[in-house]
Amino acid sequence: MPILLYRIDDRLIHGQVVIGWGRPLGIEFIVLVDSEVSASEWEQELYRMAVPQAVEVVFADVEQARTSLTDWQADPRRGMLLTGTVDSMAAIRGNGGPTIPKINLGGVHHRPGRRQRLPYVYLTDEEYRALIALKEDGIEITAQDVPTTRAVALSELA
Repeated sequence: MPILLYRIDDRLIHGQVVIGWGRPLGIEFIVLVDSEVSASEWEQELYRMAVPQAVEVVFADVEQARTSLTDWQADPRRGMLLTGTVDSMAAIRGNGGPTIPKINLGGVHHRPGRRQRLPYVYLTDEEYRALIALKEDGIEITAQDVPTTRAVALSELA
């Protein structure tokens, strides 16, 4: 099975990801892409505690994710890849990097410079332009907080 969900969520692993997405998709491994978390065993332990023991959690920085993505995509288990930022997801794809078929915008919360696009998605104009560039590269991008809600097309977030 390929990676079933590529999600941008600034909370990374939390209940909505594990229960809301992980259970219905039958997720067997999660790749958490964050440079700070990948360098901190303490933070890794905190995230592992939120995940059932049967689900493997892999911690990587952006460069590790970029170079390992095709291996994770070839893994026979059902996987999910999470980043906390638009920039991290864009950097994984990079210029001619590995293929990412679809990106889900989950919880991207308020920070200075961001404006509300949906109740759970706040983006700067620069982040929105980066998502447009990914879309123009052939990646389908939708916002959807949980699988039971309607997927909102990127064009609706303008």
